[in-house]
Amino acid sequence: MIKIKFGTDGWRAIIADDFTVENVKRVAYATALWLKKEFKEPSAVVGNDPRFAGPLFADVTTRVLASQGVKVFRAEDAFVSTPMISLGTVRKNASAGIIITASHNPPAYNGYKIKASYGGPATPDDIEKVESQIPDTIDLTLKSIADYQKDGLVEFVNLEDMYVAHVENNFDLEAIRTSGLGWAYDAMYGAGMNVMERLFPDITRIHSDHNPGFAGQAPEPIQRNLKEFEDIIKMSEGEIASGLVTDGDADRIGLYDQDGNFVDSHHILLLLIHYMYKVKGMKGEVYSTFSCTSKIQKLCDAYGLKNTVTKIGFKYICDLIVNSGNPFLVGGEESGGIAVAGHIPERDGIWIGLIIWEFIAKTGRSLSELVQEIYDVVGKFAVERYDLHVTEELKQQIISNSKTGKYTSFGSLKVARTEDMDGFKFFFEDESWVMIRPSGTEPVLRVYAEAPTSADSFKILDTVKGILLS
Repeated sequence: MIKIKFGTDGWRAIIADDFTVENVKRVAYATALWLKKEFKEPSAVVGNDPRFAGPLFADVTTRVLASQGVKVFRAEDAFVSTPMISLGTVRKNASAGIIITASHNPPAYNGYKIKASYGGPATPDDIEKVESQIPDTIDLTLKSIADYQKDGLVEFVNLEDMYVAHVENNFDLEAIRTSGLGWAYDAMYGAGMNVMERLFPDITRIHSDHNPGFAGQAPEPIQRNLKEFEDIIKMSEGEIASGLVTDGDADRIGLYDQDGNFVDSHHILLLLIHYMYKVKGMKGEVYSTFSCTSKIQKLCDAYGLKNTVTKIGFKYICDLIVNSGNPFLVGGEESGGIAVAGHIPERDGIWIGLIIWEFIAKTGRSLSELVQEIYDVVGKFAVERYDLHVTEELKQQIISNSKTGKYTSFGSLKVARTEDMDGFKFFFEDESWVMIRPSGTEPVLRVYAEAPTSADSFKILDTVKGILLS
């Protein structure tokens, strides 16, 4: 048997290779042991996204948990999003939530995410407790789900209805629907498709049918994966006010303006702070990860808000939301995972997209005009990224050079100061910067740059790349 190790956001593996019924049983059994130790009356919400064999693995998880006396609230929906599982966990007062998903990973993968009772990622501490109890082999006699239902250990719940009602109670959907503006949504064949069809049946929707293989593409809402959607918006010649994209389990967001320009997470975070504080009058702390734009700090300074920078990973954002004891406004990471006050402490692509759509509909201003309002306060900027596939030896050499202060300049760019919270961020004299960080999951060195324009950022990246690889 393989040793099962959880990554930054769950356990993921290739279906039928390491992600098998037997291995899912092992993980579910360890989850049950953890739940029984931590809770007097342990319970869990269980569901799956649209990936291949999701219902099979969710059913196996359900049966193993029930066999150990854990009450299971099983999603009756064909598939659900991660935010639906997290919301269901809170609403059912469950001890945990489990979703079978590999999020934005390629179609060959599936995975197993654990959510805590508060409706956000389980802590690294709790994940370690589960990991440490995964048996090498497992031999369980399992009954059918119908039998566990009769025993009162399985109860089916409609998480889609629950989530749609939650959206309807928290947004002015009529303002969006009757704005006279066109809207578009790319589900990427992911778990957001049914909810968006129910909320907005008349908008332009693509990749919104069930395709467990995601048409062969990783359902990650980054610009290079969204050419078809981008072209639809551009061809509408302004008829579509904004395009929303969500990933495989609908917790990450991608966004387009009326001209078909991609609006990244850095800009979305700033728009959320601007709308929630300046327009809606809400207050609270802002949490952003180390790879996010420095403009977040600048906007928070302008608005008198506190911004706390964390290590990279949504779990650090969630920890502050749940445990800081302070009022919270917006928190997020560069990779498209964002949470806001008034919702669960969880990434939610649909929820964040609807806030921006409501902002557009209620102000009557285009998304590009709203972005310009941000620029008026913090200045224009662009953050770009290269993923460098390098040897392990070169990766370690670059990290060592960064640690020992060998990079005092990159070409004509002189390093004015350095930050090393999670990776190495080199600030230049004009406050543009480059950041170097090894991936925790891939043989890749990530290099980010921020400058006033996209062209400037790529120029920095090209200069730094040349030096790192020389």
